[in-house]
Amino acid sequence: MSILHIVVGVIAAYLLGSIPFGYIIGRVFYHKNILEEGSGNIGTTNTFRVLGPLAGVVTFILDVLKGVAASLIANIGGPAPAHWWVLVFGVAAIIGHTYSVWLGFKGGKAVATSLGLLIVYTPILAVIALVVFLIMLLITSMVSLASILAFMTVLILSMLQPDWILFGVVLVLTIFVIYRHRENIKRMHHGNESLVPFGFMYWVQKDEYKNKK
Repeated sequence: MSILHIVVGVIAAYLLGSIPFGYIIGRVFYHKNILEEGSGNIGTTNTFRVLGPLAGVVTFILDVLKGVAASLIANIGGPAPAHWWVLVFGVAAIIGHTYSVWLGFKGGKAVATSLGLLIVYTPILAVIALVVFLIMLLITSMVSLASILAFMTVLILSMLQPDWILFGVVLVLTIFVIYRHRENIKRMHHGNESLVPFGFMYWVQKDEYKNKK
């Protein structure tokens, strides 16, 4: 892989990851600025909360596809490069998603775009991460907790593989995701983290949660 390919690819991946789909959907179709509503985040959870389920699902899919498309840049322009270049371009997209140049370096929490990277690099771990996320979401009704546990699961499983580059990247991403969810962790500690309107814990605490809101 040439230096030009690397430089252009990283920049392209970052700009692709920077596309704020949640923000665009809110502005174009709902005439709302999700940076100023809810948690102020452009990711799936806040989009779901502010704009509704349809917007949230579409945002999730598009954010995942950003990670997929950016990771595939590694295979453009010649023979397939070393497998770990997929990680380089995927991480560039994740940085773009969390620090979007189009939004003054604000952005999401890296979860959906990271899933897109995993889909390209190691589909099996991507499926496991998604299954863990969905199961924990249905149990806890907390997107934040489900996301953190999914990352920790991938981290543990990556330790069992002979791919230390993958483990290093997942370790950094897991720490980063936990850091990005630091306010959510504080709310979980105080028992007032936002719940999505489905899942076991939401229905158990339905009346209490509605009173808090």
